[in-house]
Amino acid sequence: MVTGSSVVPPRARLGSGLPLPQAERLRVLLVEDDEGDAFLVGELLAEADAAMDLIVATSITQARQQIGGVDCVLLDLGLPDSQGLDGLRQVLAMSSGAAVCVLTGRQDEHLGVGAVAEGAQDYLVKGQVDGVLLTRALRYAVERKRADENARRLREAELRQAESARLERGLLPQPLMTTREVEVHTFYRPGRHAALIGGDFYDVVQTTPDRIDLIVGDVCGHGVDEAALGVELRVAWRALVLAGVPDDAVLPALEQVLMSERRLREIFATVASVRLDLARNRATVRLAGHPPPLLLSGGEVAPVPAPGGRLLGVRPRPPRAFDLEFDSDDWSLLMYTDGLIEGRVGGGSERLDVPGLTELVGHPDTAKVPLEELPGWLVGRAELTNGGPLADDVAMLLVSRGGGR
Repeated sequence: MVTGSSVVPPRARLGSGLPLPQAERLRVLLVEDDEGDAFLVGELLAEADAAMDLIVATSITQARQQIGGVDCVLLDLGLPDSQGLDGLRQVLAMSSGAAVCVLTGRQDEHLGVGAVAEGAQDYLVKGQVDGVLLTRALRYAVERKRADENARRLREAELRQAESARLERGLLPQPLMTTREVEVHTFYRPGRHAALIGGDFYDVVQTTPDRIDLIVGDVCGHGVDEAALGVELRVAWRALVLAGVPDDAVLPALEQVLMSERRLREIFATVASVRLDLARNRATVRLAGHPPPLLLSGGEVAPVPAPGGRLLGVRPRPPRAFDLEFDSDDWSLLMYTDGLIEGRVGGGSERLDVPGLTELVGHPDTAKVPLEELPGWLVGRAELTNGGPLADDVAMLLVSRGGGR
């Protein structure tokens, strides 16, 4: 019977219909201002021995206060503060994951059809249902709502995957080079917590027979906006290099793109760029807040001692160039984003960092790994010392001359 704002249905009476098997107990909010109709709904559910807790609200305003945690809303379309489909629209807006069934009179059955078109799971005509049918309709409405939600989440996941694939093609292009004097191996792995690809990017462009430009960068943060900004920076860098913009002006121009396109002033990027001069067997390295490349040559591994420089987008200032002279025609440069070195070691708070990566690359076991497999092998070892997948995205470029290790 009706007691204030809730109905506690009696348990004893059975009608001609058999009770449904006991299942998950549902919370049903009945929005009905007629006490007689509300009482009848409670009686019908009790008749079917329904595993449902019925709560009654007499208006949309009262329903708004009681809808939290409800599995299904049973809504009368004629209420003191709403009429017809207007009340349904209000309930749909506030019901989030709850199913909605509407109650109509015999003369207003067309409203029930319209309600389903508006987003309700079902409609019931007053006086034409018994307890079993009412219980079944409410349970089916809940299941349909859950199925719709699962389908929606699946569609969203598919869209995210498609978007991620498009962004990945923009962030991680094929190297634009024709020379066979050097080999470039690329690698990318998303972080464990990112549903989408992050803002890590790389690119390789050959502009003359003896000149190759490389870049690895990382936009702070994770998500679609950061990935899209990374794509813009990568495309802008390639355009600047192909246009023959002077070396010292490339990264300042890239910073201008970052500062004009970022959505928040707090967003910054780190970059490591390398210009290879194959004729002179030398490289020019510029770092903007990015970890230094590792040089593998003559059986030794060491970070390139280039000055760090400031983050792009923080305090504009061109990074200083560092000229690296190679001692032989047998060398490799490993460029990477900081996701590779931010993993922990030894189960404590210590990070792998550049010294740890240097030691890892210089380990005797590394010499047994084919060069093209080295980036993936390094990530595997970093995850091993981290005790699980790395939290951040990892992008790498490994450029080699003479198969240098």
